[in-house]
Amino acid sequence: MRTLYPPLEPYVRHSLQVDDLHCLYAEECGNPRGIPLVFLHGGPGGGCEPWHRQLFDPQRYRIVLFDQRGCGRSKPHAELRQNTTPLLLADIEHLRRHLGIERWLVFGGSWGATLALLYAEQQPQRVSALIVRGVFLCRAEDIAWFYQAGAARLFPDYWRDFVAPIEPRRRHEMVAAYYELLTGDNDIKRLQAAKAWSAWEGRTSTLRTRPGLVEHFSHSRVALSMARIECHYFVNDAFIEADQILLQAERLRGLPGVIVHGRYDVVCPVDQAYALHQAWPESKLQIIPAAGHSAAEAAITDALLQATDEYARQAS
Repeated sequence: MRTLYPPLEPYVRHSLQVDDLHCLYAEECGNPRGIPLVFLHGGPGGGCEPWHRQLFDPQRYRIVLFDQRGCGRSKPHAELRQNTTPLLLADIEHLRRHLGIERWLVFGGSWGATLALLYAEQQPQRVSALIVRGVFLCRAEDIAWFYQAGAARLFPDYWRDFVAPIEPRRRHEMVAAYYELLTGDNDIKRLQAAKAWSAWEGRTSTLRTRPGLVEHFSHSRVALSMARIECHYFVNDAFIEADQILLQAERLRGLPGVIVHGRYDVVCPVDQAYALHQAWPESKLQIIPAAGHSAAEAAITDALLQATDEYARQAS
């Protein structure tokens, strides 16, 4: 089974001012003359981590990673103003032009897969191929499954902790109720809500709960951006049309791609990957047994490394 490439550091870092409020952090790693690749992190509200660089062969790829609006090292942190899906898609294009890249491999997991698919449907001429993991279609039923009814039946003990910050009378509308807390003026309640929201995802992202991952998701800075931005997007239907990705999937026709999805993904159930594959028959669907949602699970990491290595071989 394949494991991550050795740790590496960026050869250049960028600060990209995309409007009067947001300044994005971006970095390039690997081979400056290699195959251009952009990594789209999850969330929305997550951020890039050092191990994300290690998913790609540094001898073959020019690896571009950036933190989306309000995330990671981008500024201002956890900012909701001027933070929508169309603006994130525009940021990807802004970054591509800034770096002088004609076409690139687009790689994304979870919300990163959402963005990757939306970007490819909007800018197919700028995408050489797609590799997506833990597909999240952002339909109303997909959001409701994880935050209202569905996943709770598999994790009733973790769900109890998730609903704890919300008054019982509001628990029929969890996303809206959380949004009020996460955008309210009470700093203590806002942080408590952020940690409960983010820990719920951390606890359920792997087939077997990993305390280290839960601790990362529960860190105050990570939790604030993850919870506030995710909730902001979900209360606004992700700022896309209903079922937009599948309805526009014909725009992916002719584009090579790999879909990697854990069989027991509870955050984003595998029916989403299956529906995408049906709408995009050129794609290769790999359903990974004994795996959940996280890219850090060994079998999913192995499949992603195989996909990026295989594309590099074909491209060269």
